[in-house]
Amino acid sequence: MQRFSIGVDLGGTNLRASAVAPDGTVLEDFAIPTDASDGPELVVERMVQGIREVQEGHSGKDLIGIGVGVPGLVRLDSGVIAQAPNLPGWNDFPLKERLEQWLDLPVLVENDANAAALGEVWLGAGHDVDSLILLTLGTGIGGGIVSRGHIVHGADGMAGELGHMTVDPNSPHVCGCGNVGCLEAEASGTAIRKMGVEAAKNGESPRLQALLEEEGWLTPLLVAQAADEGDEAARKIFTHMGQALGVNLAGLINAFNFPLYLLAGGVLASWDLFAPAMFAEVKKRSITYRATHTRIEKARLGNKAGIFGAAYLPIQASMGE
Repeated sequence: MQRFSIGVDLGGTNLRASAVAPDGTVLEDFAIPTDASDGPELVVERMVQGIREVQEGHSGKDLIGIGVGVPGLVRLDSGVIAQAPNLPGWNDFPLKERLEQWLDLPVLVENDANAAALGEVWLGAGHDVDSLILLTLGTGIGGGIVSRGHIVHGADGMAGELGHMTVDPNSPHVCGCGNVGCLEAEASGTAIRKMGVEAAKNGESPRLQALLEEEGWLTPLLVAQAADEGDEAARKIFTHMGQALGVNLAGLINAFNFPLYLLAGGVLASWDLFAPAMFAEVKKRSITYRATHTRIEKARLGNKAGIFGAAYLPIQASMGE
């Protein structure tokens, strides 16, 4: 009997999932609207309904279990969502327990960035290695660490908060966590936008000022547009971003000596603007990078990485790994 698992990526507005065979073949994709403001119980009911429909459509196959990636901190032993800032009302919700009650199947709950890192090892850019670190560059910055094929969780299951590693303790930029100089405050999409608005309002960049007046707001893509047009202040923002990433990556490379470090997320659209400064900083600061064949690359799976990683969790567990 053919076996498969279901990987779920739970977001604030929708749930995306795939039924996946142990060899990585996708049997079916599905998505369900999940307005997080409806509360966890109602969203779980919708999730269960979608999973059951997929299960019925593959009735001749053996469903091994369910893996769920969530945007927050997870208590691994219980599958409780400890904190989920983007899912109001989900703090301390026992997701694993609820799903197992409804489905009578093994359920594994994981942080979404961790799941994405595992997905890249299984089927993505890291398919030729068993250890890597993934940085997800979006509105914020997340991270996942995989060592010898397994997610590194730390003592309390909360390792991988790489966006809150300090890259500049003297920075004027305050992070959402309350600290200054976190990587997220220097290199995320939110950071790019804030620095762009600051440059527009203080007169450093007439081009950004004009874009702000035309559009009513600035986005990382608009700041990148100004940089591509030669705006010096906008280009400095991406140089600063690249330097911050380089400082962070150099520390990670020196500490872990993994073969591969991946960057993912929407901010990668500006790769050509920040990557030169990033690589220059890594080469300057990491003795390990200079002495090894360490790779720093773009992730390959896009928004499917978390789904594949979540799907691999029950497959990996079924193999006794």
